[in-house]
Amino acid sequence: MKQLVVLFIVTIVWSCNYNTNNTSKNSTLKDGFYRGTLEVQDTYVLPFVFEVVDKGRLKVFNAESVIETDEIRYVKDSVYIQLPVFEGYIAATFDDTTLKGAFIKSQLGRVVPFTAKYNEKERFVTKSKPNTDVSGVWEVIFNKDDANETYMAKGLFEQKGNKVTGTFRTTTGDYRFLEGVVDGDEMKLSTFDGAHAFLFVAKVTDSTMNGQFYSGNHWKAPFEAKRNASYKLPHETTLTFLKEGYEGIAFNFPDSNGDMHSLKDERFRDKVVLIQLMGTWCPNCLDESTYYVSQYQDLKAKGVEIVALAFEYAKNKTTAYKNIERLQQTLGIEYPILLAQYGTTNKEKAQEKLPMLNQILSYPTTVFIDKLGKVRKIHTGFNGPATGQKYLDYQNEFQAFVMELVAE
Repeated sequence: MKQLVVLFIVTIVWSCNYNTNNTSKNSTLKDGFYRGTLEVQDTYVLPFVFEVVDKGRLKVFNAESVIETDEIRYVKDSVYIQLPVFEGYIAATFDDTTLKGAFIKSQLGRVVPFTAKYNEKERFVTKSKPNTDVSGVWEVIFNKDDANETYMAKGLFEQKGNKVTGTFRTTTGDYRFLEGVVDGDEMKLSTFDGAHAFLFVAKVTDSTMNGQFYSGNHWKAPFEAKRNASYKLPHETTLTFLKEGYEGIAFNFPDSNGDMHSLKDERFRDKVVLIQLMGTWCPNCLDESTYYVSQYQDLKAKGVEIVALAFEYAKNKTTAYKNIERLQQTLGIEYPILLAQYGTTNKEKAQEKLPMLNQILSYPTTVFIDKLGKVRKIHTGFNGPATGQKYLDYQNEFQAFVMELVAE
């Protein structure tokens, strides 16, 4: 009940149009670095570092990733910081040295306590030299003892001194840019981007890891890992496929004007088409959409079209379309995004909308269709920039395969 009250208050405050030009003492955040923390579970906090560049702009840092936002509002001693693309925002009171409030995802009803201290730049403070170096490839299993929740991952890490960067790849995508330390025999990694609020804590040796994965303050999972330089996840093109008896894929979904669209539309006729199953709330979808935007003009000139089908957890159509429009404007997406589902991101419900698929395992998933309308490949998940060489390999494979379809 307390969380609902807090959520109601901050949502009402956020929705108001406050004057951001007040320049009296303490009316805006001081320029400089801050160390933010989110309270997760088991007394742990998830740290991240951000920099206030000026009163209306700040940057959030996760390893190589820098997320910049200018969606900042002030009222008296309070600040409201909206992260790009995603719905999550920070609402906090502040003075010269401290912020205190919450990270809020209104549509999911989630409130995570937040604090930040001025003039602090260290994400994790270490006490000891590292007992081991975790650099390399790790075979990982999450929720080993729960058959319904178990999943595999591939850990990719680089360590320099105490500092560690890297990510976990899964069959559905990657956990984006993780940053942290090895402090004695303990590894700590975190990331925060307005959607993900992830913390990993583990005891490590030169060949094993045993720890916990925290997602905000609403979910956690144990994980184990062992070194395995040759470990491979199932290939992304083997997981989702057409069910027996189906020869192609079909859909009929509305755009923001309520107009229905399908593969029979003139813009798709006799063209190579990529169908992107995605959500505006999904970080891996953001990475994939960013890549598609970078390629779209060249692809369109070669006779290739893209259409995205959005599966949204927004409770109503109006909010879902607003989220879609925000994503389109932020990334400059020129290909259509249709609303396939709202009110839930449940994958079984999504699969009902596309019954020709054996399953929808991941957002994003991309279906590659040739000029004759035949499904030629289905790629599950997306390996983004945090996966390093895997991301580079994907781009090369993507270009080669699409050009092969164009040449037919």
